[in-house]
Amino acid sequence: MNDMLFYQDEMELNFRFGDVLKGLVLSTPNLIDLPLAPNNTDFKLDISMPDYCAIVSPCCSIANQVLSLSPLIPVLKTFFSNPYFEEDLTRINREVPPDKALPPSGWEGLSDENKIDRLNIGMAYTFLDFFIYKEHPIFSEHEVHRKGEKNIFTRYYMIDFRNTFKIACSKIKKPSVVPIEAKCLQLTIDARKELREKIAFYYGNPPVEDIAI
Repeated sequence: MNDMLFYQDEMELNFRFGDVLKGLVLSTPNLIDLPLAPNNTDFKLDISMPDYCAIVSPCCSIANQVLSLSPLIPVLKTFFSNPYFEEDLTRINREVPPDKALPPSGWEGLSDENKIDRLNIGMAYTFLDFFIYKEHPIFSEHEVHRKGEKNIFTRYYMIDFRNTFKIACSKIKKPSVVPIEAKCLQLTIDARKELREKIAFYYGNPPVEDIAI
C-alpha cells in the first residue's frame, strides 16, 4: 500500500495546482461539423455543473481572471480488474512494474517475447489519460458495476487530461487573490508532484512516428 498523504490537513489560503474546487460551471461546444463558416450557428453548447473540479493550471499561471479545470468524474470499472490497482487506485498515478500493469491473467497470457520486451522497458505509466484522486469523506460514494462480481462502492474519483476547460472569473487576480471559499481540498506536495509529472508525461510523450530511429 502507498502510505503517502494525498491531501493537506490544513489548506493554504490560495489556489494551487491540483486543488479541488466546488461551485463551477463548465461549457463544451458540440460541433456538428468542421470547419464552421463565420455565419454558421449549427452547434450546441453543453453546460454542466460538476460537484468538484481540479485545478490544472500551473500555480504560477493562476492569474488574470483565467483558470483551467478538469471535472472529477467516477473511476472506471476496468481499474478494479487488476488486483494491484484495486488495492490502491492511486498507483495508477505512478509508474508501475511491467508485470503489475496488467491483471495476472493478462500478464500470463503474453508471449515470452512480449514479456521480455516489457521487462526491458521497465517501470512505466499506464492509463495515461487519467489521474486518480484518493477517497475522501467530502466525495459522495458512486457504484462501480462489475459483470459477474459484486459491485463496489467507492469514493475514488479521477480527472481525464483530455477533459479540460477554461473559465473566466473576475475574482481571480493571482494565486493569493481568489474566491477561496470555492476551495475544498489541497494536495500534498508529493501528490501534486505526481500530478505534475504524469500530466507532463501525457503532453510530452512523443508519438512513435516522431521518434528518431
